Amino acid sequence: MAMSEEAAAGAEAPDTPAGPGRGRVRLKRTALMAVPAVVAGGVLMTLTAQGVLATQFSISGMPFTITATSLHGDGFEQFGSLDHMIKNSPNQGHTGGQVLVAVTAIKSARITDLCQSVDLGGINLVIHAGDAGTPVTAEDLTTDSDMMSGDASFSAIEIGGDASEYTKAGVKGRPGVFGQQADTVDMVNVNQHNYASTAASFKLPHLKLAFSSKGC
Repeated sequence: MAMSEEAAAGAEAPDTPAGPGRGRVRLKRTALMAVPAVVAGGVLMTLTAQGVLATQFSISGMPFTITATSLHGDGFEQFGSLDHMIKNSPNQGHTGGQVLVAVTAIKSARITDLCQSVDLGGINLVIHAGDAGTPVTAEDLTTDSDMMSGDASFSAIEIGGDASEYTKAGVKGRPGVFGQQADTVDMVNVNQHNYASTAASFKLPHLKLAFSSKGC
């Protein structure tokens, strides 16, 4: 995907020393960080759209934010899991390369006003979609989150079951893991702090990608 004109211009600009009393983003270095992220994002979209990408992979350890005005899902599951980074990942910090997450699986999802952003170290890569009257749609969608908020309602919900026996979203957790599942889920004012996401198909109408000083 092409970079915005602003980001492209920044990539050619020389490093500017920080002024007194405040930091300043080094545009050349930030642009170099951003290019692999854009390429990787495009590859991920291609693989998930083809249903090639499995639900388990080594996470980068760089979290990303998802917000949406509303989400409707048919076939919902949620249970705990551990995500793993590669050995000696520079992003592992004090976690030992493991992050405790809540896996949310939705068989079929419709999302309005989707925003996704990732902090690249002084500048954010931001994606908007589904904000022009046609919602984002996804099949076999999973997200690995360590924070989620919003106003939610469920139909035919089951709480406390063994995640390894769940069937409503087609995803199974590990035996003995506490979970919940429901026929449908509806959420408004969605806010997620995620480490991974996959889908068998993911359609993003009115997609806009840009760099910004602010995330979602």
